[in-house]
Amino acid sequence: MNKENNIMSVNKESDIIKYDIDNIKNLIYTIRGKQVMLDHDVAMLYHYETKKINQTVKRNIQRFPEKFCFQLNEEELENLRSQIVTSSLEKENYGGRRYLPYVFTEQGIAMLSGLLRNEIAIQVSINIMDAFVEMRKFLVTNGQVFERLSNVECKLLNQDRKLSNHEKNFEKIFDELQKDKKEEFNQKIFFDGQIYDSYRLIIDIIKTAKNKILIIDNYIDDSILKMLSKKNKDAEVIILTSQNSNISKLDINKFNKQYPTLKVSTTRKFHDRFIAIDNKDLYHIGASLKDLGKKCFAISKMNDIEYIKRLEEFIS
Repeated sequence: MNKENNIMSVNKESDIIKYDIDNIKNLIYTIRGKQVMLDHDVAMLYHYETKKINQTVKRNIQRFPEKFCFQLNEEELENLRSQIVTSSLEKENYGGRRYLPYVFTEQGIAMLSGLLRNEIAIQVSINIMDAFVEMRKFLVTNGQVFERLSNVECKLLNQDRKLSNHEKNFEKIFDELQKDKKEEFNQKIFFDGQIYDSYRLIIDIIKTAKNKILIIDNYIDDSILKMLSKKNKDAEVIILTSQNSNISKLDINKFNKQYPTLKVSTTRKFHDRFIAIDNKDLYHIGASLKDLGKKCFAISKMNDIEYIKRLEEFIS
């Protein structure tokens, strides 16, 4: 039985593919301090060719910064080979011409699922996200065991310096785990009907702003004002929208009298929706803020200040 058959099962009555989360977890590796999946394994789960998955990434390269997707170097590929006996690395023939595979982080897979736009992608994304969460829980739950094993090894070898290095490494690992735990909203998929859940997350994002909120959305209406009424009183708001938006000058003036300061400008330069917080946190939103939860969409955090600076250039 091949790897794909081990991982998935099919409900013949509904033709819905179900994946075993424990087996998906076996496809997650730690590279460059990140949990990732190989492009071939992602393609297998989504029922796509690896080539088409990578072509999708290249056509939307601005959506896949290095923290979402990156290509392995030869040393990383060899280290990965040594960990796996029967591997997708062999199936894809990464040897010979030395084709170096791409890998996707949890955020990258969430972004990819929004681009593939098929029923399988939606179903599979849930299982993959659950697998990543389970892996994080496993590391946190067993962290003390790993630390004790490391300490015993160091004492037996009487290498105080090595012990110190391990302790520092574990501190970094746990710091990252705690950071992930606090920032679980870095990426999230919402499905049809999750209206309040998606609304609540946007409110939570708005509340984090201390000084400035930049919203880019071509189809806003006065519902955005209800969200912005929850903001910090000192946070300035700038909205970039199209002329088709349904928000009036009267709405803006009334809002500013109670919750200053809101500025609205029009532009035709944007297709996607974004929220930037305090010039440091950028969120890409797959649906208009007035339509949250009406269809499946994703929210992803993009921690790249350069993107925010470029968006700021459109403010008149």
